[in-house]
Amino acid sequence: SRSPGEHGLRIGAPAGTHARMADETPKRLIVVGDRVLITPEQGEERTNVGLYLPASAVEGRQVQGGRIMATGPGIPMSEPASMDEEPWKIRSAEIRYMPMQAEVGDYALFFRKAAVELTFEKQMYLVVPQAAILVLVRGGPPVE
Repeated sequence: SRSPGEHGLRIGAPAGTHARMADETPKRLIVVGDRVLITPEQGEERTNVGLYLPASAVEGRQVQGGRIMATGPGIPMSEPASMDEEPWKIRSAEIRYMPMQAEVGDYALFFRKAAVELTFEKQMYLVVPQAAILVLVRGGPPVE
């Protein structure tokens, strides 16, 4: 299991590459909160994982699908207050998160309006809040 700070998508040279200098670290795209990073699939009536979408959804670009590449840690949860202590005195060393339902590798169908498009290292991604995801497809044979 990863710690919340390790949910980033690593971009750069493969792990075994020694060509870069020791002080040169690869860039990482770190997804925060309850958001996911998605490689989008272009709108078609039938998605690569077998979901059929109505023509109105595809033409109006209301929904879109794609593969989840990285997830945020989830929603931070407040520490339950003890009856013995004032809430402002309680200090937890560890931040707890409500876990994400979406996982890396899942195929997500989501509301397109909620997505924010970005380009990182010449690759286009969409950042989508988990609340905008309609369904997830997990498991089965790998989709090319």
